[in-house]
Amino acid sequence: MDFLNVPFRTKGERSYGITSIADFGTPIGQLEQYLIDFHQYIDIAKIGIGSAYVTPNLQEKINLYKEYKVIPYCGGTLFEKCFIQDKLEEYCKRLKELGIEWIEISNGTVDISLKTRLSLIKKYKKSFHVIAEVGSKDQDKEMPLEEWEHEINLLLEAGCKYVITEGRDSGTAGIYNRSGNVNLELINKITANIDVTKIIFEAPTPKQQMFFINQFGANVNLGNVKLQDVLVLEAQRHGLRSETFFLGEPTWSLS
Repeated sequence: MDFLNVPFRTKGERSYGITSIADFGTPIGQLEQYLIDFHQYIDIAKIGIGSAYVTPNLQEKINLYKEYKVIPYCGGTLFEKCFIQDKLEEYCKRLKELGIEWIEISNGTVDISLKTRLSLIKKYKKSFHVIAEVGSKDQDKEMPLEEWEHEINLLLEAGCKYVITEGRDSGTAGIYNRSGNVNLELINKITANIDVTKIIFEAPTPKQQMFFINQFGANVNLGNVKLQDVLVLEAQRHGLRSETFFLGEPTWSLS
């Protein structure tokens, strides 16, 4: 259908307006059914946590994503596990064998210094597209506002295609409080001087997704989206849900 005036949406191989899903073990048959219908709404698929290491049909899953033009990559937890065990060389070799072209460099669980992460980005950007993540999965760890902005800027300057703001799959850490509410002061600080099209906000719940859509528009980059929520999210981006109904609409008056 194309008769309504709805917000503009980027299409095809998007550089912004990205929807990044989190795959925590979706069976191949179920995944294929979702991709047949909804692949045009999905840009990136993160094979969540370290699950790629124990996924028995990993190559088949990667091939399926690529068949439908969805970029697959492994969650940052697997990178951190390899880092702490000094197995990054083996990890990168395996990614190449699998045909994975993106790598996430994070420190959500392991305290990897910013200097080390910047060095790794500069090293691996020669062979991969690099995504970095800022923020901790620990609800009790809070980074100062200025540190978020400083880190994101440095990570982008080092060569990251995007920087992810930590939110966990629960939406209760990083840019959120324990109740799942957005830290608005933090978001305002991050986006005041940084190109928002280079940030992927982890937003696993519809409530959080709608906040970012209303804050930054239909083409905000969103991550950790559940596969079953992809169509609903696209409807939200088009102003087809009550909470985003007036997105891009003129101000209406009843007088």
